Amino acid sequence: MKGSVIALGHIDGREVAALMRDGMLHDLALEANGLAPGAILRGTVGRPVKGLGGVFVDLPAGERGFLKQPKGLAPGQRILVQVAGTAESGKATPLTLRLLFKSRYAIVTPGSPGLNISRSIRETELRSELEGLATAGMAGADEALGLILRSACDAAAPDEIADDIAQMRQLAEAVLADVQGAPELLLDAPGPHEQAWRDWGDVDEVDTSAEALDHSGALDQIEALAEPLVRLEGGASMVIEATRALIAVDVNTGNDTSPASGLKASLAAARDLPRQLRLRGLGGIVVVDLAPCPKRDRHVVEQTLGKSFRADPGEANLAGWTPLGNFELTRKRDRLPLAAWLKL
Repeated sequence: MKGSVIALGHIDGREVAALMRDGMLHDLALEANGLAPGAILRGTVGRPVKGLGGVFVDLPAGERGFLKQPKGLAPGQRILVQVAGTAESGKATPLTLRLLFKSRYAIVTPGSPGLNISRSIRETELRSELEGLATAGMAGADEALGLILRSACDAAAPDEIADDIAQMRQLAEAVLADVQGAPELLLDAPGPHEQAWRDWGDVDEVDTSAEALDHSGALDQIEALAEPLVRLEGGASMVIEATRALIAVDVNTGNDTSPASGLKASLAAARDLPRQLRLRGLGGIVVVDLAPCPKRDRHVVEQTLGKSFRADPGEANLAGWTPLGNFELTRKRDRLPLAAWLKL
């Protein structure tokens, strides 16, 4: 199936959104139980943990979060925080003081003043029009409030953008004024269907039928993600397994016995690895045991990995090669692991 499709549906009664590109599952959003990345809460600063460089924060319903580098905060202080990622079982929810009020066209950024337009919008006349909308929409706002107009503005009507700016500004101002009181959820994270509308941009088709996940092929590909084996082009494969400490990736050449088989398998894995980690909801330390290839070809593999992860919306840091010839990287835990979600 050529083109891009957003399939909105449910699995076991829970919301699911799938982004398909040319018949391949490109992104996935799953309904979360409890706090999800993007939720904004009022919390109470707890005791500092000097060894970890942060503080625990008391959250609603007896939950606890962890905030890194809490400069100037005192125990008992009321603060506004945003869920920054997902935590492993038994660990505190990662939090940030950098709040983002995000919609399809506009992002209001408290503490980061300035009016900014997505770099992907290059047309001079359109940028000038958007600058006018941004200036008008933020006129009279607190100087600490900033605004980012997203790439989706490229195909939007001016009144839609202006309404979006106004709504996000109003929401931000209301939440920022609500600091006093006990720990409380002030703004929940978007559900999968809302997230698809907000973050996945314009597509060729949005399928909301009861069989959308099945018709698009997303359901079969989601089920395949429950298995560690990933088939790659040219008969190669990789196995992705999550342990308590790290994500282990083993790349294999398959039946190809040609001299270049190791390089071909490694390049195929490098191109698909960000998508696989994103769809499986895996993050943390990732150690990749690439297929055997000459050291002189390592720079080609590293360049391919770098290009692949730059195109990935998740935050990743490529650490490089180990003395044993493995490649190490870290990826932010920005969503619930699919394997855990399927077991709920």
